[in-house]
Amino acid sequence: MNKTNAETKTNKAYSRDRVSEAKVIYWCLAWTLATAGATFGPELWGYGTLITSIGIAIQLAIGFGMIWTFKGFLLAMDELQRLIQLEAISLAFGVGVVVGLSYELLEDVKLITFEPEISHLIMLMALTYMFGLFLGNRHYR
Repeated sequence: MNKTNAETKTNKAYSRDRVSEAKVIYWCLAWTLATAGATFGPELWGYGTLITSIGIAIQLAIGFGMIWTFKGFLLAMDELQRLIQLEAISLAFGVGVVVGLSYELLEDVKLITFEPEISHLIMLMALTYMFGLFLGNRHYR
């Protein structure tokens, strides 16, 4: 059975979207590994300044590569998917700023006894982003 031209175009677009999505995932994984290396590596090599600086520079470069790849991923999306992404990212950013500042203030005024960790804020923002994607996809279904 022969495929129609429209089916072929749809399959190519789907395949291109999957490749673009995979690139973003690979860059995120690479950045996560580079961040782990920059965080835990200095202990392995005795906190050498040069190698630690190189590790952080690599982590930073991979992070910018991830951002650039995600930007391309967004630009390849249709308008509705871009809108859903924008709403989810805006929600995550807003929650991150508001909760992050309040979290830091809690420590400043001695209402909590531990120092706020950026990792807590990153996890909150990631969960908020995923929740925003879920809500957006559900809303525009």
